[in-house]
Amino acid sequence: MGVISNGTTLLDAGAIDSGIATGAMTLIKTLTASSSATLDFLNGTSNVVLDDTYKEYVFKFINIHPQTNVKNFTFQVDTGTNTSYNQAMTTTQFNAQGNEADDSTGLGYNASGDQAQGTAFQSIMDRVGSDADSCVVGSLHLFNPSSTTFVKHFIANCQAEQSAESRNFHTAGYVNTTTALTRVRFKFNSGNIDSGIIKLYGIK
Repeated sequence: MGVISNGTTLLDAGAIDSGIATGAMTLIKTLTASSSATLDFLNGTSNVVLDDTYKEYVFKFINIHPQTNVKNFTFQVDTGTNTSYNQAMTTTQFNAQGNEADDSTGLGYNASGDQAQGTAFQSIMDRVGSDADSCVVGSLHLFNPSSTTFVKHFIANCQAEQSAESRNFHTAGYVNTTTALTRVRFKFNSGNIDSGIIKLYGIK
């Protein structure tokens, strides 16, 4: 048995006190869309907990398909029991794309995808196609949403197909509030989510 610098006790070789961050992902909740206007993760509802149990929460998007063609996949958050989903965000976004014919490529900053203290739903993937084989996949990392000291940072990486083109979007920013976040909503900027799955994980 030994002690490391922060006072944590090592009970035996390879055993670490439960207070140490391990990086393990714990599945908290799975939501499946079926012509859904939104997919909402609410604190304290059906085992969804956005509290200090975890310092990082990860949403995984699996084959999110819009009912309406060429729509943006977006999210917003709120605090307490509020349901306005209009928290101020400051964000940045860049994207890369290349088509199947390999004759059109691009990489650049996406000025239309950022906000400066904006309260709109933040796009994390634009122009998602509604063709039968089109969808958006990716992830959103939300850091320490229960903090009452710091703003709430996030990083998103999403990939989609649109008009025979691969499109990859990187979005990052912060929700400019020191109030604990309690809910996260996902939706397309117009039309329903036809199908798809969002999984929420916690990371210690």
